[in-house]
Amino acid sequence: MFTGIVEELGEVVAVERLEAAARLRIRGPRVVSDARHGDSIAVNGVCLTVVAVESGEFTADVMAETLNRSALASLTPGSPVNLERALALGARLGGHIVQGHVDGTGALVERVPGEHWETVRFSVPGRLSRYIVEKGSITIDGVSLTVIEAPTADGAGGPVLGVGLIPTTLALTTLGHKRPGDPVNLEVDVLAKYVERLLAPGSPTAVAGHHPGAEAGR
Repeated sequence: MFTGIVEELGEVVAVERLEAAARLRIRGPRVVSDARHGDSIAVNGVCLTVVAVESGEFTADVMAETLNRSALASLTPGSPVNLERALALGARLGGHIVQGHVDGTGALVERVPGEHWETVRFSVPGRLSRYIVEKGSITIDGVSLTVIEAPTADGAGGPVLGVGLIPTTLALTTLGHKRPGDPVNLEVDVLAKYVERLLAPGSPTAVAGHHPGAEAGR
């Protein structure tokens, strides 16, 4: 589990294309300072398992499922990446609960510079729009952000959400370098998905006449 607070802006050193998979070697001295084989590190919001650590770099294997569902397939040597180690028990939750399981990909639509911050809008797959609310949380390329504009249909017909980026986020994450059209990984708030599942018709917890938690109050 992660928080969406990026610890380091790393760099892809090498990409090895394998059959239905890929192997990434990434430079990130801070996140590998205490990393061991089997540890989890989020790369642009995708939870990857460390398979080797050497000289400030780590290697991770990426299966076809992850390549198909995320924007990691677009990475090349030299690409900057957001890095975060897994949350330590008892640590502060500075962002929000992030699983590192990407729900889909979007793309940067436009940047609107301001005096002290910047509004950035991203396209969103229509199936994810219902999980995104104004002032709610969303993870974009591994960065925990507050939604300031809930998804709306743009001129191209696709839903678009807006977030506000402060100078620190612009300087210390990949979001400061993205240009219109660049892909991003999206992870919606997991709590919204659980609520939907629990209240869905046919769910074991949505039996007619049954109030969840009634037994607990007896």
